[in-house]
Amino acid sequence: MHEDDSVNPLWPPSFSAAIFDFDDTLALTHDLWKQVDIAFLRSRGISYTPDVGRTLTMLGFAGGARWCIERYGLKDTVDEICDEWNSMGRALYATQVHLRPGAREYLAALRSTGIPLALATTNDPDVLAAMRRNVDVYALFDTVVCAKEVGCGKDHPDIYLEAARRISAKPEDCMVFEDLLQGICSAKRAGMHTCAVLSNNPLQNEREVVAAADCSIASWRDALTDERQP
Repeated sequence: MHEDDSVNPLWPPSFSAAIFDFDDTLALTHDLWKQVDIAFLRSRGISYTPDVGRTLTMLGFAGGARWCIERYGLKDTVDEICDEWNSMGRALYATQVHLRPGAREYLAALRSTGIPLALATTNDPDVLAAMRRNVDVYALFDTVVCAKEVGCGKDHPDIYLEAARRISAKPEDCMVFEDLLQGICSAKRAGMHTCAVLSNNPLQNEREVVAAADCSIASWRDALTDERQP
């Protein structure tokens, strides 16, 4: 996006609209969902693996439920699995989710410049609502798009295109902040710029996401510096 690699494209912003992932991008939630996945699979006699966790993260609730049913021959319905995950997720998010340091400040800084903000997440609206006491995404963002609304996960660009549509932004004017490779690649297929946000998620391949994205940050405090981080 910038010929001069010493320039930070995130501040002052070189884009006119911003789309954010939530889990492990704005808040570190991998360990919470790992708890949910392990409990869900263990109750059905199935072992958890990192590959399973990575797949469920990208597919979202309904897509992940369908994948589990097909992969393991489960007798549960998609709605039953989603309800189970929803219940466990709500209980954890109500008390254990907080924004990463610097995230709230960066969102406020972007908003002060008039840049519209969208959240694009594979999480469920009921889970997001459960954490409103600590993190009210409906107040932080101009629009919130969940994967269930577009009918597919982040292995497709649809959720980013819908987020851009809702904030009346052209894809090429958007910066997408993501932590996982599939999300970054889908956003780029949508014609958007991308920023890889590094996290403590062991499912994240830092080298791959940094190589795939237009820029990267290790923390949200980096986003407000006036020089690109090495």
